[in-house]
Amino acid sequence: MAIYIDHVSRTFGEYLFIPGLTTKQCTPLNVSLKTPLVKYKSAGKRSDLELNIPFVSAIMQSVSGPELAIELARNGGLSFIFASQAIDAQAEMVRKVKKFKAGFVVSDSNLKPDSTLKDVLDLVNITGHSTIGVTHDGTPNGRLLGLITDRDFRTDRDDPKKKVEEFMTPFKSLITGNLGITLTDANQIIWDNKLNTLPIIDSDNNLVYFVFRKDYDSHRENPNELSGKDKTLLVGAGINTRDYRERIPALVDAGVDVLCIDSSDGYSEWQKETLLWVKKNYANLPVGAGNIVDKEGFDFLADAGADFIKIGIGGGSICITREQKGIGRGQATSLIDVAKARNEYLEKTGYYIPICSDGGLVHDYHMVLALAMGADFLMMGRYFARFDESPTKKLRIGNNYVKEYWGEGSNRAQNWQRYDSGGAETLKFEEGVDSYVPYAGKLKDNLDITLSKIKSTMCSCGAVTIDELQRNAKITLVSSTSIVEGGAHDVILKEQG
Repeated sequence: MAIYIDHVSRTFGEYLFIPGLTTKQCTPLNVSLKTPLVKYKSAGKRSDLELNIPFVSAIMQSVSGPELAIELARNGGLSFIFASQAIDAQAEMVRKVKKFKAGFVVSDSNLKPDSTLKDVLDLVNITGHSTIGVTHDGTPNGRLLGLITDRDFRTDRDDPKKKVEEFMTPFKSLITGNLGITLTDANQIIWDNKLNTLPIIDSDNNLVYFVFRKDYDSHRENPNELSGKDKTLLVGAGINTRDYRERIPALVDAGVDVLCIDSSDGYSEWQKETLLWVKKNYANLPVGAGNIVDKEGFDFLADAGADFIKIGIGGGSICITREQKGIGRGQATSLIDVAKARNEYLEKTGYYIPICSDGGLVHDYHMVLALAMGADFLMMGRYFARFDESPTKKLRIGNNYVKEYWGEGSNRAQNWQRYDSGGAETLKFEEGVDSYVPYAGKLKDNLDITLSKIKSTMCSCGAVTIDELQRNAKITLVSSTSIVEGGAHDVILKEQG
């Protein structure tokens, strides 16, 4: 006879908060959303990696490309670049994020002095960067001979065959910084000399880095920016349990900061083998695992060495695993159960393993419920798929703009590795759908609104940190009738025009 769990499987929509005491300290300006990303020894220590906001983007083709990874990191969260692509393509996406904002940036736009204006235009079209270093051999670290910006040529007047050395700003006219200079001093030179770009050179005049004025301005506009000690943006990447031995070295070479095993079912020996291999070969590289929905799954992955554990099966808006296989559990119940297991593991071992709630979020207040129920951070797909920065097309259907959004278990994604049961390399049936989501505009504009709602809800619960929220929040089950009562009712709404 099967084991029967005599508890109702519940979703976030079945709960509401009861207000706590809102003290004078409970204002949105005082709320901190910092949260641990990876495992740490709890006694007086902090996680080596922390998020400034509790959001990560889903490991999906239609969500986590380099553009979204850059913008999310600039606003305090982290993306996991999708794994269902060629290894070199995924590594290049990671590399693009790491190069975007480093304070000291290795140039990826370089030419030789005998290159032509056509070469300049082609390079700008490929990279999107308008500052080009001219080195003796055209490499990022060759001897610096000059600099080209879009102010150095006129496409309507100059001959495309014109040599770079004829219109570049030559080395003797450049203001440069010497290798070893601090970022603060480099920015001061930029401001004092009204520069947009400061080349950093070594003792042999070889180009080493660029420092850009716009990066300083960007940092001031994004105080929550998630970056490492070297000032590069943090970025994660998904891996699978098939080709990880080849994929991980390429991702490490590209500069990846954290990995996550991408699977619909994390309670498996394949995940254990993958975790053990990573810990043996890359001891300092954090890797998350999942997905699971109960204590047994959590304990299994925790003992195998997972640095964070992802919760949720079948709750995503494009996921049909529950329909197809009858596998899953209500997201709220899963989270409550696993959070309890996480706390027991902490008491037993002294290690705190962050948990990530993945799926089941319909409204913004559900995010706060997930955090209050024990999640350290949230993984979201549909939420981020709506924005300009996601990799998908913006389309007009009728009078509405939408963006494409498909699941990794759909025929379109063909990500059989995520649903791997150890058999042949093929997707036997779909566990995800191909769909659209309403287009919402820029990530930052929408994220600011969401974060404002989260902070306001936390203040009403009497909490200014996620830890306080988890200790003090009061949550109540609601009836179907009270859910109706919670929305606009018994009125005639004016048309939104």
